[in-house]
Amino acid sequence: MAVRKNFTFSDMDLWLNQRQVTEIECLVPDLTGVARGKILPRTKFTNERGMRMPEAVLGMTVTGNYPANDVAYFRAISQTDRDMVLRPDPSTITVVPWALDPTAQVIHDCYFPDGSLVDFAPRSVLRRVLKLYADKGWAPSVGPELEFYLTARNNDPDLPLRSPIGRSGRAETSRQIYSIDAVNEFDPLFEDIYDFCELMQLDVDTLIHEIGAGQFGIDLLSCEPLAMADNVFFFKRTLREAALKHNMYATFMAKPLANEPGSAMHVHQGVNDSGTGLNLFSTPEGAPSPAFYHYIGGLQRYMPAAMALAAPYVNSYRRIVRHTTAPINVQWGLDNRTVGFRVAESTAQERKVENRVIGADANPYLAFAVTLACGYLGMTEEIEPSAMTVGSAHALDFELPRGLPQALNLLRAEDKLRDVLGERFVDVYAAIKDQEHLEFMTVISPWEREHLLLHV
Repeated sequence: MAVRKNFTFSDMDLWLNQRQVTEIECLVPDLTGVARGKILPRTKFTNERGMRMPEAVLGMTVTGNYPANDVAYFRAISQTDRDMVLRPDPSTITVVPWALDPTAQVIHDCYFPDGSLVDFAPRSVLRRVLKLYADKGWAPSVGPELEFYLTARNNDPDLPLRSPIGRSGRAETSRQIYSIDAVNEFDPLFEDIYDFCELMQLDVDTLIHEIGAGQFGIDLLSCEPLAMADNVFFFKRTLREAALKHNMYATFMAKPLANEPGSAMHVHQGVNDSGTGLNLFSTPEGAPSPAFYHYIGGLQRYMPAAMALAAPYVNSYRRIVRHTTAPINVQWGLDNRTVGFRVAESTAQERKVENRVIGADANPYLAFAVTLACGYLGMTEEIEPSAMTVGSAHALDFELPRGLPQALNLLRAEDKLRDVLGERFVDVYAAIKDQEHLEFMTVISPWEREHLLLHV
C-alpha cells in the first residue's frame, strides 16, 4: 500500500468522507497472520477511535485453542482474560473492494491499559526490531516474492486438493513454469486481483506461473518493512476473497500438494544509511561492504534458530526437502537459487540479500522481524560468513531444522534472538506452537492407515 507519512486521524476522516464509507473493518493480525477484530459502524468508529479485545486473541493456536499448562505462557498472558486496547493506525486505512456497501479496513496496534505496546503482538515485534535499526541510523527495506496455489474448492479436508478448472474447461496437470498461456487460463481472476489491489493502493508488480501445477507467484515492490508487512497481510486476504469469487481457493500453505513444489516467500532485503540514503551493503567504490558480508553471516548464524517463525507449522517442513526449489541449508551464493541466501546481480546501490528459507505460510510481520533480526545481529557482532557456494547446494548437508519441535528447541535456546525479538513474545509463540504440534499428533494420517494398519 502506498506509504502515507504523517497521515493523521483528520486525514483519515476526510478520506472516509470522500468515499462515503458506512462501515469499518477494524483488524488486528494475530500470530498466524489471521485478521481478527470487529466491524463497526462509521459513527461508532469515529467517536471511539479504537476498541477492546481480549488479550488471549493473540495467544491462540491456528485451531483457536490455548496452551493449558505452560508456565511461561501464563507469565505473559493474563489468566483473567483481560482486555487490550486497540488503536487504529491511520496510515493503513484502505477500501474493502469486495464489500457490497462502502466499507473500509484499517489495521490496529495493540496496547496494554498502561499505554505500552502489547509486546507479543506481531506488529509490535516488528516495530521492536525496526527501532534497533533506527537507533543505529539504518533504514532497512524488504521486497517479498510471494508464491501461492490456486485449487478447486474442497469441502472435505480428508480428500487431496486438485487443480482448478481454467477458462479452457480443463484443469492443469503438468508443470508450466513461466507459461503466459497458463496464467491466461485464469485471466478473469487475475484481472479482479489487480483491480482490487489498485483500489487498495497495493503496489503489486510481476505475476508469473511458478513450477507447480496451479502455482503462481507475485512480487511486491520494495518498501519500509512495517508498511510491507501490512501490504502482504492485505494481499493475502484480497487474493483469498478474489479466488472465492471465482469458485476456487487460493492457498499460502507451504506444501498443499504432495507431488508439487512448496510455496515460499522469498524476501529481498537491503539496508540504507538513514541520513545519506546510501546502501550500506556497498562501499563508495561499489564493492560489497563489510556490513554486507556481516549481514549474510548473521543470517547463516541465527536463521536455524529462527526457523520456527519462518516455517511456523508442521506442514512447513514438508517444503524443506532436498532437490526441490527450497533450500535445506544456510549457504549463500551469487545468483544461485539452490542456496538459502541468494545475492542477485545488481548495481551497487541496489545490492540486496534474498532470504529463500521463509515459507509462504509465515506471518509477514514475524518473518520480516526475524530475518532483519538475524541480519542486525550479524552486523553488530561483525559475523563473517562462510565461503560463497559455487554450484548446487542441494547435495550439501542439512543445516536447517527438519521439524517444528527441533525448531522450537533452537528458538528457545538462542538468547540473542530472544533479546532482539522479546522474551515474552518468544515464550508465548513457542507455547502456542508446542500446542499446535500436540494437536497435530492426535491425527492419524492416510499413510499410517495404508502402511501400518495390516503390516506391523
